[in-house]
Amino acid sequence: MKVLVVGSGAWGTALSLLLLENGNDVTLWSYTERENAAMRTAGENPCLKGVRIPSALRLTGALDCARDADVIVIATPSFAVRETAGKLAPLLSPEALVVSVAKGIENGSFFRMSEVICSELRENTVAALSGPSHAEEVGRGIPTAVVTACADITAAERIQDIFMNARFRVYTSDDIVGVELGAALKNVIALCAGFVDGMGFGDNTKAMLMTRGLTEIARVGVRMGGRKETFAGLAGMGDLIVTCTSNYSRNRRAGLLIGGGMAPQAAMERVGAVVEGYYAAAAGFAMAKQYGVELPITEATYHVLYDGAPLRETFDALMRREKRHESEESWF
Repeated sequence: MKVLVVGSGAWGTALSLLLLENGNDVTLWSYTERENAAMRTAGENPCLKGVRIPSALRLTGALDCARDADVIVIATPSFAVRETAGKLAPLLSPEALVVSVAKGIENGSFFRMSEVICSELRENTVAALSGPSHAEEVGRGIPTAVVTACADITAAERIQDIFMNARFRVYTSDDIVGVELGAALKNVIALCAGFVDGMGFGDNTKAMLMTRGLTEIARVGVRMGGRKETFAGLAGMGDLIVTCTSNYSRNRRAGLLIGGGMAPQAAMERVGAVVEGYYAAAAGFAMAKQYGVELPITEATYHVLYDGAPLRETFDALMRREKRHESEESWF
């Protein structure tokens, strides 16, 4: 099986190594040849230190190899997905299967990443792969489980066969809406998890935030066509847990800095990589208005990130919201 992984960040690299281990012919594409040269020289990706890149993994800066690829894995940051898919459009065979592993929502259109890709690659089947899967652990062979979703369940089963091995378990789903929305919106809650850690709060606070955050994700996800049970699975609860609690999480690390008093833009620069929750907060805020759903944590996060709202006062306002009965807001 010829596989092209587009995007040589930590996640794209980890998946390339996994797919190579599974016996596929794998090429990893980088945005610049400088990135390839750095990896060849060091024998590893600077984003994935300590994980050796074998000589069998092809590195390239040219997309022409997409012409004969059986599977394309799009692993770019969410803001680059449309441009990348547009470049791939004239190169792909209609039979090529496209797998999105980017986690985000396009501002303005509210498109999920698979929808962005489908709008550029109209003849190809597009699936998503998501779940609690830090690249740093997948690259080192730490046991992991994810879910792959596609409206065409046969395509999801094909992806399951290609990716799955003894250390990387893959489940299938036909709820691509729920899987992708869970993947994108949990990044907002992970930023908030960093906020509460940075402000010096405790485990009770984080548990509250994660539980109520999952309610928000499911609330808007069901309104947009996802199934509520999806949000209790790997792409919902599973990804939320790992992203809110792990030091590998860029979103949590950025939130931690902001919670400690750093300005949002300075925090993201300090993290030094894309903080997807920053963009997802803007999309979530707009979606709350568009679909008429209440997303108090997401909306509060938006105001902190984009309007300069003081974090501690904003958190206090969330705690003082009107009384509710929990079952009235139950999502599952």
